[in-house]
Amino acid sequence: MFKYFPHTKDDIELMLKELNISSIDELFHSVPKEVLLDKEYEIASSMSEQEVRAYFKALSEENQELVIFSGLGLYDHYTPSVIDAITSRQEFLTSYTPYQPEVSQGTLQYIFEYQSMIQTLTGMDVSNASMYDGTTAAAEACFMACSIAKRNKILISSTLNPNTIQVIKTYLKFKGHEYEIVPAKNGVLDREALEAYLDKDTAGLIVQSPNFFGLIEHYDGLADLLHETKAVLIQSSDISTLGVLKSPGENGADIACGDCQSLGMPLAFGGPTIGYLATLKKHVRKMPGRICGYTTDSSGRRSFVLTLQAREQHIRRAKANSNICSNQSLLVLYSTVYLSIMGKQGIKDVNLRSYQNAHYLYDRLLKTKKFFDPFQQPFLKEFTLETTISHDLIKEALWKEGIFGGFSLAQFSDDYENLINFAVTEKRTKEEIEKLLSVLEGLS
Repeated sequence: MFKYFPHTKDDIELMLKELNISSIDELFHSVPKEVLLDKEYEIASSMSEQEVRAYFKALSEENQELVIFSGLGLYDHYTPSVIDAITSRQEFLTSYTPYQPEVSQGTLQYIFEYQSMIQTLTGMDVSNASMYDGTTAAAEACFMACSIAKRNKILISSTLNPNTIQVIKTYLKFKGHEYEIVPAKNGVLDREALEAYLDKDTAGLIVQSPNFFGLIEHYDGLADLLHETKAVLIQSSDISTLGVLKSPGENGADIACGDCQSLGMPLAFGGPTIGYLATLKKHVRKMPGRICGYTTDSSGRRSFVLTLQAREQHIRRAKANSNICSNQSLLVLYSTVYLSIMGKQGIKDVNLRSYQNAHYLYDRLLKTKKFFDPFQQPFLKEFTLETTISHDLIKEALWKEGIFGGFSLAQFSDDYENLINFAVTEKRTKEEIEKLLSVLEGLS
């Protein structure tokens, strides 16, 4: 088993000397001997971290985790174990940014690094220090658009995640703003319908790519269309996909928002996650939350400071778009560590493997003649199919085999009655995909 430990023999001897003990066994002297394992672990001589974790999980007959083939905003991506090791260090024990920036240089530094990484991925000029989650980030982006355009109405693409749409509706209602839902055509935003909705009261349009159905939307010329009427374009995206897809900046967006959960964060029964919000420099004072920057102290050393906090506590209340005063600082650190570990190539590899896995499953499902693609649009790691098989039957059959997937979209709209969702990340193995296929092929 020791071949899986990173410590060398010298490391172990040094630790034992510091602890003034003669062996590692002495660390467990208070544990009853009858509950200690007194034999070797029967595992192969070489396994990856994921394979070792899967091996030990399989040993337990109770509390088995399901294999995830579902998405809709939360994705089962690989979580490098080093993240927990770093985020649990003493320097990062607080999950809340201290109000005294002069005593929190370490905290402010990783927030600054996070902002820089979000800027790079989104193609925007500036990012704030994070939001509570992707849905509230989208709602705050709509507030920004209304303030920038000095107008009262937001257009919402119907291909946004329905949960995000509901949160936006709630926020706008109690702020006194209006909204209209722009219909879709073949699973993506209907451009012709959009032109009919645009008017002098339109503050902005919010779109999503990959969208609710997992489809990659193309926004060529969309920003120009909106800017002609002095409206704002908001693009919501799964942040991981921006490692391979066109960024909001490249699409001409004014505001970028979304969720960072796909940066290796555990599903954790649905949260917490972290939202990102980024914009152009000319709109920076319309962005809620806090922004960290850097300067130099009297000795010329690099120092980090809270640069801007555009909220009602710090500016005239009438000019404040939001009362957001905090950020998801612990998860900011989580995202920053993940991105620094994976790097540009790592993010590309994650998306490439997810793409390959998802398209393999997609092709195989179509060959069963029991599933059909109603959209015929490009997708990355998530897709939506149509089937006449009972969704309850699919769910129950997969559940019995330890699989969570084939999520019915019928609960969101009567128009989605026969639609079903699948998501396949880089974590899914060929064996897991084949197991899911064998279950579905046996249904009718």
